[in-house]
Amino acid sequence: MDIATVIGMVLCVGAVIGSILAGGDLTAFIDVPSVIVVGLGLIGATFIKWPMEIVTKVAQIAMKSIFFTPANPKDTIEEIGKLAETARRESVFALEKQPIDDPFMKKAMTLAADNRPPEVISGILQLEIDALEERHKIGVDVFGGMADDGPAFGMIGTLIGLVIMLGNLSDQAAIGPAMAVALLTTFYGACIANIFCNPIKNKLGYRSKMEAQKMTIIIAGTLGIVAGENPRLIKEKLNSFLPPAERDVEDAAEE
Repeated sequence: MDIATVIGMVLCVGAVIGSILAGGDLTAFIDVPSVIVVGLGLIGATFIKWPMEIVTKVAQIAMKSIFFTPANPKDTIEEIGKLAETARRESVFALEKQPIDDPFMKKAMTLAADNRPPEVISGILQLEIDALEERHKIGVDVFGGMADDGPAFGMIGTLIGLVIMLGNLSDQAAIGPAMAVALLTTFYGACIANIFCNPIKNKLGYRSKMEAQKMTIIIAGTLGIVAGENPRLIKEKLNSFLPPAERDVEDAAEE
């Protein structure tokens, strides 16, 4: 579970509600027509943009920003180092029998154990990365579109409210409340975009990059194993994917 997403959303919602309560009444910021314009408009636009099989998974995609097991490059490098030692001690064919939880790494080691050429291994595994990035890009694009549509429908609601208000200028007492209601739609759209949609979009994009990086590490490690490189040398190469502070400094000179 990504507690950072939860903390961020709680802080954002708390900041908005807290500022409202500090200066006024929360009920003044609740307007059903404004909710209908922004909420139904946003949902309708999403249905227009995306096929049904994508729209029905919006909530599931959003949950991935919270319930997600982050990829740990350092653990991946350690596991590849152990597999490299097994291949060096026994043979590359022994990799197929090793207990590996990660499906992508399991596939990579199976390809290595099958004695496939390096370019074939790299090509097959790179296709997996490309397919993963394309799948993840859909989720990022969905929430990016919702982040744009929320404020847009907020502005539409504001324009509707202003038209109604200008049609009743003879009633001076109604201008102030009507203007407040008109602005609420912009408020709702801005909150949807900046508290939910844009942050979720960014988190999904980051998670996708980290997953792709993990898979790239696996490819590089697998190619090193197939080439018969020293396990320490393989780990030293793979450590280049890590920030300098997290790298294990090892001497890779020995065979």
